Amino acid sequence: MRNTPLKTRTFVRFMMLVAVMGMLVAATPFSRAAAPTLAITVVNNSTQTIQRLYLAPANTDNWGPDQLGQSPISPGGTRTLNVSWDQSTVKLVAEDQDGCFLSTTIEASGEQSWTITSNTARDCN
Repeated sequence: MRNTPLKTRTFVRFMMLVAVMGMLVAATPFSRAAAPTLAITVVNNSTQTIQRLYLAPANTDNWGPDQLGQSPISPGGTRTLNVSWDQSTVKLVAEDQDGCFLSTTIEASGEQSWTITSNTARDCN
């Protein structure tokens, strides 16, 4: 009976190890589920200031929050956004200083860019 405390401690340590391993295995799928980071560079080669920039799934008009905050993109300016996106494409919607909207759809992988020019179609309705 002298070995009983030793066996009990060994058993408790073994069960703790099993519990920790179980938590690590259970957490692994969640770490893979995170959306990949997408770098989007918006180049404003137009004569209009871009006041707001929204992201949306390519086939909807459900825009997310403004990505520019209080920092518009002036004519000749560039902004790079690093966003998490879990779909294969993303719609970019820009709003200029006149309240007109411009949009494009890009692949959601790696580094992408959108150059806005004075010839980019504007929806001013």
